[in-house]
Formats: sequence, structure tokens, C-alpha cells
Amino acid sequence: MTRFLARAVFAALGLALAAYLLKGVSYNGIVDLLIAGVVLGVVNAILRPILFILTLPLTILTLGLFLLVLNALMIMLVAWMLPGFHVDGLWSGVLAAIITGLVSWIGAIVIGDAKKQPL
Repeated sequence: MTRFLARAVFAALGLALAAYLLKGVSYNGIVDLLIAGVVLGVVNAILRPILFILTLPLTILTLGLFLLVLNALMIMLVAWMLPGFHVDGLWSGVLAAIITGLVSWIGAIVIGDAKKQPL
């Protein structure tokens, strides 16, 4: 449970950085941002694996680049679900997905949740 909350906080930090850097991403307050981080974690845990399997041929065809679109769609779904978090358009979602993914990756390293990669 604490790992999930830590991931949610890092997702919220990624969304905050995306909102700071991008015009097309915004939130009303810090509570909305934290809720968006938690909802994004739940959506990624439940819906993303299903969509990943369904879109696997397209992901293979695009050499993995479709995963950016899939991540953007997850962020846009969260924005659609929450009135205090907004994403304007697919490209804002794609850029937000890149930023949030990088921050979440750094967070996984910090909390020791990243997979060990052999040299």
C-alpha cells in the first residue's frame, strides 16, 4: 500500500511538472492533483494491461511508439473523469505522458521499485 501511495505521489509530481511546462495541461488545486495521481495509478493498474494486450499488434508495428499514445489516453481518461484536472488535446496528453513517465521512472528508482538491469 505504501508503494502504491509513493507511486501516486510521483505520478502527481509528474502531472504537476507537465502542467507547469505545458499550456494544455492544468489542474485547479493540489488536492485535485493528488487525486489525479491516485486515479492515474488505479487506471494504469486496471485498464492499461488490458489495453496493452488489445493494442499489442499496433505497438509492435510502431516499434513501441504507440505506448506513448496509450499512456496519453490514460492521462486523458483521468482528465475526463476528474473535473479539477484538464488536458487539452492528444499532443498535450502525449507530452504529459512523456513527462509523467520520466518522473515516475525516477520515483521508481528512488523508492527501489525499478527493475534491476544487468550491465
